[in-house]
Amino acid sequence: MSELRRIEISAVGDVTVVRFRDRKILDAASIQELGEELFALIEQQDRKSLLLSFSNVEFLSSAALNKLIIMDKKVKAFGGQLKFSDLKPEILEVFVITRLTQLFEIKENEAEALAAF
Repeated sequence: MSELRRIEISAVGDVTVVRFRDRKILDAASIQELGEELFALIEQQDRKSLLLSFSNVEFLSSAALNKLIIMDKKVKAFGGQLKFSDLKPEILEVFVITRLTQLFEIKENEAEALAAF
């Protein structure tokens, strides 16, 4: 796989931890590239347990939220699990308002999320 521009990945046991490189995930081109990198983890690398850490992220656009919803469907279709951690309060508030907290499993921090797999 080519160098990842939008995400950094590491492994903790069987879990792939994904960290976003961008603090603000806004423009269509970077969101498209982000989606391709995330989807490749599942479709091409067969990673089934994914933890997305939002520790670096300060802002997400609605288009980025849509990519995360598609990602969740892909992970479930491949029989995997997807969890989120380290959402800043203002981002978590968007998830609450849009009721995405009902779709995604969101943990306060990485350790808590890893323990939930």
